[in-house]
Amino acid sequence: MEGLMNWMERYILPIAAKIGSEKHLVALRDAFIGTMPATMAGAIAVLLNAFMRDFPNTYIGPDNAITNFFTPVIGVNGLIWNGTLAVMAVVFAISLGANLARAYGVDPVSGSIVSTVAFIIGLPDAASAVLTLPETLNPETAEMISEAGGVLEAVEGGGQSLTLGAWGYFNFGRYMGGSGLFTAMIFGFISVIIFAFLIRKNIIIRMPDSVPPAVSKAFAAIIPAAVALYTVGTIHYVFRQAVGMPLIDWISDMIQRPLMNLSQGYGAVFVIVLLVHVLWFFGLHGTNIMSPVLQTLYGTAMVENTNAFQNGEPIPFRWVAGSFEAFVWPGGAGVTLVLLISILLFSKRADYKTVGKLGIAPGLFNINEPVMFGLPVVLNTLMMIPFILAPLATATIAYFATMTGLVRPVVVNVIWVMPTVLSGFLATAGDWRAIVLTLVNLTVAALIWTPFILAANKMDPSLVEEKEAKVKEDEKSYDISMD
Repeated sequence: MEGLMNWMERYILPIAAKIGSEKHLVALRDAFIGTMPATMAGAIAVLLNAFMRDFPNTYIGPDNAITNFFTPVIGVNGLIWNGTLAVMAVVFAISLGANLARAYGVDPVSGSIVSTVAFIIGLPDAASAVLTLPETLNPETAEMISEAGGVLEAVEGGGQSLTLGAWGYFNFGRYMGGSGLFTAMIFGFISVIIFAFLIRKNIIIRMPDSVPPAVSKAFAAIIPAAVALYTVGTIHYVFRQAVGMPLIDWISDMIQRPLMNLSQGYGAVFVIVLLVHVLWFFGLHGTNIMSPVLQTLYGTAMVENTNAFQNGEPIPFRWVAGSFEAFVWPGGAGVTLVLLISILLFSKRADYKTVGKLGIAPGLFNINEPVMFGLPVVLNTLMMIPFILAPLATATIAYFATMTGLVRPVVVNVIWVMPTVLSGFLATAGDWRAIVLTLVNLTVAALIWTPFILAANKMDPSLVEEKEAKVKEDEKSYDISMD
């Protein structure tokens, strides 16, 4: 064990520390965190609609009294969702631009504007609608529609299909929700990095010192922003002319979707949970270090699940960011809520008892720093095995329970400080089986943690001192008797 720890401290931890402090990844992590006011508001709206609309319609029936009573609130919730989760890619572009510009030491407001515009540049601004006509139009009407830009085609069984195009229409559902996050991320980085590079090279319009600072900043950003946005626009235009499809569609189909499908495998979940807890054990915030991966893949899946649930569509992903919070590490990384309960029930050590009493209240709300650094769990070789093994066990149980349909997938992004049993119930939009799954996971984690707490009793420093004192006393008595 000591050899493994030394090897990891020498080769793995320096790399992890560099990754955790790399400015682009930090900006990406903080960008996701910055969207929380919008994501939480949208999640609350979806959750309320689940209890006011979806559950009553499912269990009572359409046109029930509960849904009718809450119709105005349901309407308001729909508007909140329209402005938050339905346009999450736009919200993320705003946050990413600000955080990335701050990382480069340039104006965050300008960076936010550049990133947002760079995303919108790539959105297809035309749409087509297809109408099925039960009968064939007469030649004069058909000619008039064709001259106006409509396309008529015959369909099997009689009748015609009419295809109409419209300019100036942005497809919210297809591009501005979770499906647009990767594009917002890629072009947010490209545009803001170019913008920041030109600013730092002083390729700007300088204004006299007498000009107010706000005006100076605005003029200084003109050339860098124009170059960055023209670069993005050129990339989109050239790609569309060469490939014949919008770049955002290609990114979604060829990059985003395959990566997200890959993230649904058990191996991906296992590795992420393992890395999070190995890093935590060595005192590094594993959740934050792995946040770019967790949020880029599983956070995007979370947004798509929530939007699909709100619209009454099939849920696209079974394992999302909220699955980790709801089922894998209740009480914080390492399932430390169970550790605290085991300490209070079985520990005979005064130092452990003190930490248990101090840590149980924040532990109920998934805040585990008191026990991580107060017990400590960090760099405690006795605690390493259960700290890593317990969340791997809960992840395995939750993963296969979700994948096999025993529990509904997580569809609502619940705030991370929500107590554990409530977290799973609310995250699955009220699935009572989530409570059962959480209790099963807590029980399994307790079976893993408890033997190590009992073993720690035998390592109590006060007991060791008593044993040593008794041995010395016995030796002294033996010497006296020999004399």
